[in-house]
Amino acid sequence: MSIRKVTKAVFPVAGLGTRFLPATKSIPKEIMTLVDRPLIQYAIDEARAAGIEDFIFVTSRGKSALEDYFDAAPIIEAELKAKNKTDLLEVLHATDMESGAIAYVRQQKALGLGHAVWCARKLVGNEPFAVLLPDDVIAAERSCLAQMVDAYNEIGGNIVAAMEVAPAKTSSYGVLDVAEDMGSLVRVRGMVEKPKPGEAPSNLAVIGRYILQPAVMEHLHEKKLGAGGEIQLTDAIARETSKGLVHGFRFRGQRYDCGSKAGFLQATVAFGLARDDLREEFAAYLNDVHALQKAAQ
Repeated sequence: MSIRKVTKAVFPVAGLGTRFLPATKSIPKEIMTLVDRPLIQYAIDEARAAGIEDFIFVTSRGKSALEDYFDAAPIIEAELKAKNKTDLLEVLHATDMESGAIAYVRQQKALGLGHAVWCARKLVGNEPFAVLLPDDVIAAERSCLAQMVDAYNEIGGNIVAAMEVAPAKTSSYGVLDVAEDMGSLVRVRGMVEKPKPGEAPSNLAVIGRYILQPAVMEHLHEKKLGAGGEIQLTDAIARETSKGLVHGFRFRGQRYDCGSKAGFLQATVAFGLARDDLREEFAAYLNDVHALQKAAQ
């Protein structure tokens, strides 16, 4: 079996980010900073580490700041050079994207994640592609998508990142119906989008990393409505399970749901403590806060 290399990735970033109002009134949620890097930068860096070469952003009205972020910043660069701030220049250059590496398409109507991915169909063409949701930030020694690419290069087909969740939380996710559990990989018999508590086929939930075949785009093209009256990506992937072409992948790492305020705060603490330049001062502050809370009880 010939397995085609994955070099394209789709980033659905058209959402309004209403859970983070009023901040998202003026800036896209994907530009909100986790420590000192925007959420979108974490996703881009993860994709780069997995060998992605072409980056496709599915945007909407009001996302110009997201596009500007990846543009050149000659004024800032000139100022840093003039002051010989080479360390900050390196930080700035780490965000550079080669001309033509990023393409933008508009999702003009909010019809669901599946529809957002479908909007990139002409740029994806007849090739396998990755999908990364910037809301899901994953701390891992080897990037989550790179781990998935390793697995894909062995088995091909469609692969979705998965993790165990509490049974009470399955209604917030797409959930896998597992046909065969092989450890890090599971063969998928079916997928259910946001099942009611007690009706989930397992507690193995899909999170925002996918490697998909062009056939998924064909299913999305039918524009069938699913849960919530939206076009669901999960439903299109599930149609490939009958062919034995869908696997779930238990990645090694910690996922943070930065689409929620609590998850964003948790990620801020974790990533702050992981930084050599912040750890000591930040940990001391957290210890002081904990001590004050304990004393107040």
